[in-house]
Amino acid sequence: MTTITRRRARAFALCAVMAGGAAAQDLPLPEGAERGFATVQDPGAYALPTGPFADGALPVRRAEGRVSVEAWQIPGAERTPFQLAAPIRDTLRASGFEILLDCPARACGGFDFRFATLVLPPPEMFVSLSAYHFVSALAPDGRAVSVLASRDSAMSYVQIIRVGAEASASPGTAPLSPRPLGTPGDIPGQLEQQGFAVLSDVVFAFGSSELGTEEIASLDAIADWLALNPNRKVLIVGHTDATGSLDANRAVSLSRAQSAVRYLRERRGTNPAQIAAEGAGYMAPVASNLTPEGREANRRVEAVLLSTE
Repeated sequence: MTTITRRRARAFALCAVMAGGAAAQDLPLPEGAERGFATVQDPGAYALPTGPFADGALPVRRAEGRVSVEAWQIPGAERTPFQLAAPIRDTLRASGFEILLDCPARACGGFDFRFATLVLPPPEMFVSLSAYHFVSALAPDGRAVSVLASRDSAMSYVQIIRVGAEASASPGTAPLSPRPLGTPGDIPGQLEQQGFAVLSDVVFAFGSSELGTEEIASLDAIADWLALNPNRKVLIVGHTDATGSLDANRAVSLSRAQSAVRYLRERRGTNPAQIAAEGAGYMAPVASNLTPEGREANRRVEAVLLSTE
């Protein structure tokens, strides 16, 4: 992924935080779990959710200290989000933590809750808007922990945030380069906040306009979001670099956007009235076409929020 695409797809402002953090070795994860992301911010801050989203707001408690954020992937989707989160919740309770929030998607607040709290973007973390489980806990000494679990058809995901002096990377894993924490960089969140989002995992083979058979996290996120928000409409826009004629590039970019729309309509059952396709060719570059890196950044597919009416 290019620097420009990464910057736009994962634009993070500094997050707000809360004190606390449980040692990683105290938090059980299923066999086969692999850490896909980890960062530590010291000092840092995190807004720990303390209740479900209600009346247009998410209740939080601010904690400050050493903040550790990890995302774990577990092959397979046999366990429900509750089954992923429950052993961690029980371990926290047995360690003296008070469980502040323990809720499935609907009880947490569904879409509103998920986009009001810190969630790592795909591919590190995937959250189904209809199938996730969240737990937050606070220790008497001020340490705090939150756990978010979800799954898609092939993989399970667990995000763990710990705040406090003991917050650290999990044992048995190589240290990863720190990356800044921030507000959610997810696709629906970007559409709501800035009106567009780069779909960096919608990729095509050279000269092709057909998507493969694998699942595409960004399109799946859009499908879930549109299903929960029937008043939203999205335009999928294809873009190319400046190699070749405008007419040829517009045709290619439109064909690729149409492939993404077909994915939403045929594989996810998205209402056709909520989605459309367009091809911009090379008329909206995000980088210079004079370099290979710039041309790569310009070859992209974006989603644009058309209407909230």
